[in-house]
Amino acid sequence: MRPEILFPLFKSVTALKGVGPRLGQLIERLSGKNLVDLCWHLPTGLIDRRFRPTVATAPDGAVVTLTITVDEHHSPPSRRLPYKVICSDETGSVSLVFFNAEAGYLEKTLPLGAKRLISGQIGHYGAEIQMPHPDHILPPDQAAELPAVEATYPLTTGLTAKPLHRAVRGALDQAPELPEWQDPAWLEKNNWPSWREALFSAHAPDSQAEMEADNPNRRRLAYDELLANQLALALIRHAARRRAGRVISGDGGLRRKLAAALPYMLTEGQQEVLHDIQSDMAKPMRMLRLLQGDVGSGKTVVALTAMLAAVESRGQAAFMVPTEILARQHLETLTAFCKDLPIRIQILTGRNKGRPRQAILEDLAQGQIDIMIGTHALFTEDVVFKDLALTVIDEQHRFGVHQRLN
Repeated sequence: MRPEILFPLFKSVTALKGVGPRLGQLIERLSGKNLVDLCWHLPTGLIDRRFRPTVATAPDGAVVTLTITVDEHHSPPSRRLPYKVICSDETGSVSLVFFNAEAGYLEKTLPLGAKRLISGQIGHYGAEIQMPHPDHILPPDQAAELPAVEATYPLTTGLTAKPLHRAVRGALDQAPELPEWQDPAWLEKNNWPSWREALFSAHAPDSQAEMEADNPNRRRLAYDELLANQLALALIRHAARRRAGRVISGDGGLRRKLAAALPYMLTEGQQEVLHDIQSDMAKPMRMLRLLQGDVGSGKTVVALTAMLAAVESRGQAAFMVPTEILARQHLETLTAFCKDLPIRIQILTGRNKGRPRQAILEDLAQGQIDIMIGTHALFTEDVVFKDLALTVIDEQHRFGVHQRLN
């Protein structure tokens, strides 16, 4: 169960001030639907606003911060033309260019004769110096609000930087002060800050180096995420093993026949993992194991041997695969391996319809099928085993967590 202290982070992004359904949909497409997803939407770039030249010395294409005086407003005769605000300092003039602008807003933000602090990218168009759509416009007495170094985030079509920045800040404000769960000596050894400090610092880097993967802030967050995932999996595994299982051992007859029919000897690695699997199956707790190996390393014959142990114990086995092509490949392979064994192997996919499907389901429910190979079609409610003892999931990463556990 999720701790109550984390509840605020799992609110919808539309709970943030200024984030309505349209903006919320864009943010959800970009990072996720909850505030915690925005917290993990880390910056990928920086804008340095500490460069403060005069208008005359501002280089073309550079991001600069200028202190200017507002001289003139030039409202365009057509909406297709830009609105220009002419400003200056003691060295020259700069035109602030706005497309699709609201004149009233600009007159209020940039009143004639007022001094303003502006920050954005400078462009030279002939003899004219321009700054299209300044990123920041502030009165001099609010200069402290201008970030010296500003993080930039990945965006999506229709979502601009300013509303995303505000949303990220709003999400970070919901991040609680959590009790420290790491060992103090471990934190000191790695020079790691607290979780909340690491989170805020990761969103406010001062340099490119602070966005690298080996930065202490990012390493702390990554370590916490990995540790939390491992602990969650351990809890799931513990809960699964607490549920009563069944002893599956068998007399070994089918497995000996399979081994004798194989044109090769099992490798030492295959024998080791089979020993571990069969030892687990012989215990009165549920088994939950991951078998990992390269393509062609012999995982299928290991899985088949385990399934034969279930059949020897008068149970049934299910072999789940993500695609029909793979299901038919496994049917062909297992049928060839077991051609001299007194077992029945069948396949069930979405292609099975009507009476043929019903006949397969009846055989399965009556225990006339020992090993059932199938795709997601095995998840449907009308699929009933007489005595399912073992489930093997091939390419398990292509199934959902709940599908695998249930």
